[in-house]
Amino acid sequence: MFLGSQFDEKNVHNHVTKDTNEVTLNGVSHNGFTAPEINSFGHSFRAYDVESERQKGVEEFYRLQHINQTYDFVKKMRENYEKLNRAEMSIWECCELLNQVVDDSDPDLDEPQIQHLLQSAEAIRKDYPNEDWLHLTALIHDLGKILLLPQFGELPQWAVVGDTFPVGCAFDEANIHHKFFKENPDIKNPAYNTKDGIYTNGCGLENVMMSWGHDDYMYLVAKENGCTLPSAGLFIIRYHSFYPLHKEGAYSHLMNDKDRENLKWLHIFNKYDLYSKSKVLVDVEKVKPYYQSLIEKYFPAKLKW
Repeated sequence: MFLGSQFDEKNVHNHVTKDTNEVTLNGVSHNGFTAPEINSFGHSFRAYDVESERQKGVEEFYRLQHINQTYDFVKKMRENYEKLNRAEMSIWECCELLNQVVDDSDPDLDEPQIQHLLQSAEAIRKDYPNEDWLHLTALIHDLGKILLLPQFGELPQWAVVGDTFPVGCAFDEANIHHKFFKENPDIKNPAYNTKDGIYTNGCGLENVMMSWGHDDYMYLVAKENGCTLPSAGLFIIRYHSFYPLHKEGAYSHLMNDKDRENLKWLHIFNKYDLYSKSKVLVDVEKVKPYYQSLIEKYFPAKLKW
């Protein structure tokens, strides 16, 4: 996803790494992608302090999310959805199904989700033509938002979208609207309210329970259905909404070396995920054959959801 702490374009991570040819996020990229300064509503991206009805809705969203995303809730959701017994369909069928979804927690976009997916994928495809796994990762990264639909449980928005964060340890102040955590029951649990909580320093993010949402669900679907994307692709799917980490550097003490390597690719991906939202729509039928070829390369024809 593409949401979280108040977005200040000048303070966004400006990582440049030799091994990933990462681009600069301030201004024009080294690869030709220009990061716009305003979203389609005329505001700065991730500007959570702009007064508007949509912004008020976003704040209420985070109030509900921070109160209800507890360790026990996440554990229950994982146990429920890991059964993968709700549907059987292809990746492209899921892309089309996602057309029914609009993400209420996003202040930057009100277009159907498939357009955001294709805009992100096409922008990455232009700058990284040889990384086909990254093109496909961009296409599928938000497919877990089908959790909002009746067939998949019709979960409330706060249990599907928005920034993600670890549960089972203290809620870092880098989290957007941190004040609302004071009503989360876990904050009073001594096992969960320290910096490490139930985890150990350097344990690796794969061993950390994240707040439940579309990221973790899509990661679960990909992994359990035998997806052959590289580990960086799966990392992007699972943690692209983890803004406290990849924008603010919070919770980095829980990472291991593999996480740090994969985070380089997530920083690259995040620029396209955030800035490629546009009112200029992609011609779906024109690009469909290319993405179907990638789906056939990395996924089975049908997946359990």
